Amino acid sequence: MAEPARKRKRRRRSKAARPQGQTATAGSGGSVELLDAAVTDKKGHKRSKKARHRRGLQGRPLASNGKAHITERPGDQRGAETAAASQSTQGSRPENLRAPFVTAGEPPTPLYAALDLGTNNCRLLVAQPTRPGQFRVVDAFSRIVRLGEGLGASGRLSDDAMERSVEALKICAAKLNARSIRRRRLIATEAARSAANGETFLKRVAEETGLELEIIDRETEARLAVSGCSSLVDRETRSVVLFDIGGGSSEIAIIRIGDNRSSRLANHITHWTSLPVGVVTLSERHGGEHVTPQSFEEMVREVEGMLARFDSPPVEALANGASGNGFHLIGTSGTVTTLAGVHLDLPRYDRRKVDGLWLSDDEVSAMQSRLLSWNFEARAANPCIGPDRADLVLAGCAILEAIRRRWPSTRMRVADRGLREGLLTDMMADDGAWRRARPRRHRSFNGGTANQEGSKAHDGNKAHEGNKV
Repeated sequence: MAEPARKRKRRRRSKAARPQGQTATAGSGGSVELLDAAVTDKKGHKRSKKARHRRGLQGRPLASNGKAHITERPGDQRGAETAAASQSTQGSRPENLRAPFVTAGEPPTPLYAALDLGTNNCRLLVAQPTRPGQFRVVDAFSRIVRLGEGLGASGRLSDDAMERSVEALKICAAKLNARSIRRRRLIATEAARSAANGETFLKRVAEETGLELEIIDRETEARLAVSGCSSLVDRETRSVVLFDIGGGSSEIAIIRIGDNRSSRLANHITHWTSLPVGVVTLSERHGGEHVTPQSFEEMVREVEGMLARFDSPPVEALANGASGNGFHLIGTSGTVTTLAGVHLDLPRYDRRKVDGLWLSDDEVSAMQSRLLSWNFEARAANPCIGPDRADLVLAGCAILEAIRRRWPSTRMRVADRGLREGLLTDMMADDGAWRRARPRRHRSFNGGTANQEGSKAHDGNKAHEGNKV
């Protein structure tokens, strides 16, 4: 009788040593490992419930459509929380697909999508809300389409430009259809807004891609640019002149912040304007390939004439004191990100080093003079400019120079972000995505403090990344 008893004892120990459940987790390199969900000790016995509580709850991946969601370990995180997504011109590489660690029983984190079809670029971001005011990018796309090419002369979108844009939008449509998106907003800006055949083009887009784009007005564009840059305004800042130099228009917003700062920076806009000029239209009028100091000054004066009609507070009122420390510029455009990349002498464009960078007035002047001294070939060879923007960058510098002359400031902050980030922030806030978040022990990936987290920068972006025009 002793022998059967020993066998039964061995069987009981063997059964106790086996895991009671397993969780799929992606390790480095994308390989999938199985991790025990039930904790056992060396003898094969389960630990007490009290012991499990001391070490914290095991994070469980989010589920989507009844399928297990594969998440990466925190140790595999490469890159920090960033304020804007990283994209490549030839499409998008896989973005950070990690989901926040949540406790069992919580619903899947919803996805939001924002698409911006501008005069020069077509951009898409798909993201999920995380901590209040922040979100994680799960997919992104950016491609130069030059929708506004030739628009200034003809007043119409050309066939080639529309074809390039439709092909890029088909990629965006495929990305959106592959995911369950809670809310999305797809916008078109100056090129579609000012072209005589803009509405006709958007009907074609709807027929061929299934995407319904809305043409936003200039005031909405200015507010979205401000919303996307909220986290770059320091708490001690009292006044900001924020500008977005686009391909066909340039938006400028005067922001004055009192003691009661709103959670939405756009609520503090006191004055705004939209100039009917951008890097594409200005370079086509004055020539972007061969720019001399004289032609550069002509571009600056043209923009200064437009700014002269903008009724805004004098710079002395914005400076808030003799030192002027309460006032600065924020630039969100390819012009300022290019200047920052050249200033840092980057071997390839890296938005993690550019976004949020401070440049002094002297540094901006030095970079503009340096670019003006280069010929077209030298600009095209620079890894932070590239051939696609070599004919546009000096037109952008001319617009920037006119802004700096109107609002002299000792410093300027660089923002590699724009309308898509503003769209996402507004949708999540309107939807109460952050208010519904319950307090919990959140296992997050540490990094910066901008309003996106966890997006990985692509290695081959060069000059064609982020909020560039």
